Amino acid sequence: MTNTPQDSALGREVAYPTRYDPGLLFPIPRAAARAQIGVDGNALPFVGHDRWQAYELGWLDALGKPQAATATLIVPCDSPNLIESKSLKLFLNSLNDERFNSAEALRETLATDLSVRAGANVEVRFGLPPLREDDDGECIDALDIEINDYGPPNAGYLRADRDDIAAERLLTHLFKSNCPVTGQPDWASVAIDYRGPRIDRAGLLRYLVSFRRHNEFHEQCVERVFTEVMSHCAPAALSVEARFTRRGGLDINPWRATPGFAPPVALRETRQ
Repeated sequence: MTNTPQDSALGREVAYPTRYDPGLLFPIPRAAARAQIGVDGNALPFVGHDRWQAYELGWLDALGKPQAATATLIVPCDSPNLIESKSLKLFLNSLNDERFNSAEALRETLATDLSVRAGANVEVRFGLPPLREDDDGECIDALDIEINDYGPPNAGYLRADRDDIAAERLLTHLFKSNCPVTGQPDWASVAIDYRGPRIDRAGLLRYLVSFRRHNEFHEQCVERVFTEVMSHCAPAALSVEARFTRRGGLDINPWRATPGFAPPVALRETRQ
């Protein structure tokens, strides 16, 4: 498969679909972006998933009465393809005037179509995770430091004290990157859980802010953060989760971690 972002509907004016059409889903192979950061797709250094949260799901029941719901979609990170976000939005909108005998029939259709395009089993369930009330991590956004580097991502800021072993969860709500096709901003909260040499917080914040003018898909940004923190700070265990804000009725929450790391509890940020 040679699909690239430039081949998709992203950044183009398109008519909203009026009939159910799974062909609207646009898969993009993960391999090319992973090769850029030295990740072998046949031997991933991480586990994880991409959790999509859909706020605008509609269809017709067997009698033609409109139905509305929300849904959570889980795409495994070892799937060969990610699904481009605008194509997912268009696909979901193609269901608006389609009749289904039951909500379960709709859920099964979603799971089947998404799994085919992703190349792996995609979990679909109705409803959204609860809102996060607080976070047991430490936010590094209040650090009194000067920052003047906004891209490209500069892993040179990352450093750790090999003589000071820590186990902590660090948070920032200042992460921003840009769509690689349209240049539109993508905002996120990022949580980094690790065990190992204590990571310099000022350097970590400078590093994450250096994505500010970087053009890359959400999933690829998280994999870049994971691999560069592993390379420069050498933690024994690492988890990176980004919770991106909503666009077009969808938000995405990519998570990557060293094998054996428990998946994060599915929660939504207030900005989502």
